[in-house]
Amino acid sequence: MEWVELRRHERKESNPDLGILSGRLLLSLQQEVYETLATQGHEKFRPKHGAVLAYLDVEGSRATDLAQRSGQHKQVIGTLVDELIELGYVRREPDPDDRRAKLIVPTELGLDQMNRSDALFVRMEERLADALGQRAYGDFKSALREVVRLRRAESD
Repeated sequence: MEWVELRRHERKESNPDLGILSGRLLLSLQQEVYETLATQGHEKFRPKHGAVLAYLDVEGSRATDLAQRSGQHKQVIGTLVDELIELGYVRREPDPDDRRAKLIVPTELGLDQMNRSDALFVRMEERLADALGQRAYGDFKSALREVVRLRRAESD
């Protein structure tokens, strides 16, 4: 029998690489979160806005810190912050520690989204831990954290 090499998409389907696996995981998590949030009054909130609200502290954060935490360029964060201000999720305030700097601060709507999103992720993780077993899920998260740490160290 002659060996026939699988087409690229067949290889990636039968043995997905880390990029495909992490992308599929991210998309499935985002889909659940954003579909659920839309039913809870956050229908204008989009996955791209997570680069700000997922990393925003309740007391506020500087845009440069949000860029560093999310891995996005400061200009991208600035654009997203402008959109979120327009949507009513955040506001800019003077930084009490440096009057030249501005803090991005969540509004009541932003806090509501942040709390609901956090609760959704807790429930998703609980379901996954129940499905895999607590120990296996804990091992998975530990390994994934280490992979992320290693990748960040390589890019520094």
